[in-house]
Amino acid sequence: MFFDPIYFLFIGPAFLLGLYAQWKVKSSFAAMSEIPARMSGAQAARTMLDSAGLHDVGIEPVQGHLSDHYDPRAKVLRLSPEVYGGRSMSALGVACHEAGHAFQDAKRYAPLVIRNMAVPAAGFGSNIGMLMLIGGFILQLQPLIWLGILLFSAVVFFQVVNLPVEFDASARARRQLVDQGLIAPQEEQYVAKVLNAAALTYVAATLQSILTLAYFIMRASSRH
Repeated sequence: MFFDPIYFLFIGPAFLLGLYAQWKVKSSFAAMSEIPARMSGAQAARTMLDSAGLHDVGIEPVQGHLSDHYDPRAKVLRLSPEVYGGRSMSALGVACHEAGHAFQDAKRYAPLVIRNMAVPAAGFGSNIGMLMLIGGFILQLQPLIWLGILLFSAVVFFQVVNLPVEFDASARARRQLVDQGLIAPQEEQYVAKVLNAAALTYVAATLQSILTLAYFIMRASSRH
C-alpha cells in the first residue's frame, strides 16, 4: 500500500494541478500587486462591509503571507500585512473576498452553514480516518478499513461544499468592488486574475480528496 504506484496514478493529476495552482496564485498575486489601487485592502473591505450594514465586523492585521481569513466566531476579518495595508488590485481582491465570507455569514448562506457544521467531522476524518485506514490495511481488518473510508468521506464532503462557498465569496467581491466604485469596471479583470487563481487551489484540493477516497475504495473492494 505504502509504495503502490496505482495510488500515484490516482492522485497524480490532482497533485500536479495543486502545484500549478500554488504557482498561479503566487505569480498572479505578485503581478497584480504591481497594479495600484486608490485605497488599501483594509479600507476596501471596510467600505464593502459598511455598505451591507456589517459595522460590527472588525478588520485586523495578522502575520503571515496570504494568511487572510474571516473568523465567523469573532466576527472579524484578519488580513495579512500585504493585503491589510497594500494599495493594489491584489490587496483589494483578497480583502474583499474575505469580506464576502462575512456577507455569507450575515445572510446565513446555506453552503457556508453546512461547511461550518462539517468542520469538526472533516478534521476528525482527516486524522482518525487516515489512521484507521492505515491500521486496517496493516492488520488486515476489513471493517476497520471501511470505517476509515467512512470517516475520510467527511473530508471529501467538506471540500465539495467548500467550493460554492469560495466561488460565491469571490463573485461577491468582484461585484461589490465595481458597484461601490472602489475600482473602475475595466479594472475588474485584474482582481479576477487573483481570485480565479485562488479558486483553482480549492478545485485541486477537492479533486485530490475525491481521488484519494476513490483509491481507498478501490483497494478495499479488491480485497478478499
